[in-house]
Amino acid sequence: MEAVKKHYFSDLGVMLGRSMRHISRSMDTIVTVTIMPIAMMLLFVYVLGGAIQSGTDNYVNYLLPGILLIAIASGVSYTSFRLFTDVQRGIFERFHSMPISRSTLLWGHVLTSLVSNAISVVVIVLVALVMGFRSSAGIVPWLAVAGILLLFTLALTWVAAIAGLSAKSVDGASAFSYPIIFLPFISSAFVPTGSMPTAVRVFAENQPVTAIVEAIRALLSDQPVGKDIWVALAWCVGILLLAYIFAMRVYKKRV
Repeated sequence: MEAVKKHYFSDLGVMLGRSMRHISRSMDTIVTVTIMPIAMMLLFVYVLGGAIQSGTDNYVNYLLPGILLIAIASGVSYTSFRLFTDVQRGIFERFHSMPISRSTLLWGHVLTSLVSNAISVVVIVLVALVMGFRSSAGIVPWLAVAGILLLFTLALTWVAAIAGLSAKSVDGASAFSYPIIFLPFISSAFVPTGSMPTAVRVFAENQPVTAIVEAIRALLSDQPVGKDIWVALAWCVGILLLAYIFAMRVYKKRV
């Protein structure tokens, strides 16, 4: 059993290293996942921030949670693209002909998504600090924020796996991320939902991004979180479980 575990984790390390090398060699991935959310944050804070009534004097504090979710949603689309590319090139079949654990091929992509998105989140937070972001939260709230973002990334990564394994074209593999990237714009990520028309407000207040944004915002400002954190966790765990089940089914059929 110990030898099997060692063999599995060594295979997983190889798959993770392979995927990470692909990212480091692809500058467009780095630009899209990190630079674009930062550019959006600069635009909203320094160009549009003065016209937006967010109920706070420090708009970057209000804005940051939504920007982080957009960055993650953008980042996982590359997981779908890389999986689609491996499927089309017959990479899975080649590796399956070797004495390696089959599930490590898929988990290598999943772990790469977690690592690359974590790096993007850290870079964005550092830029936000330069722009004036400040948090009175202690270590425990920050760890809670990290946990929520990790769970959100993992859930979306398994959704990306379904798209990457089942898509018929490159555009189809990445198209799933467009609605997810758009969701923060119809939430409390940029403006309070109270300023929205009734129909839009009802949708905004009952979709997952709003609960996640509100939970992260409360944690970073060291305020009571209330039910938002439980709603956010329920959404993340529910999406994660469903996406994982469907992704594994698609993977088994594909390979």
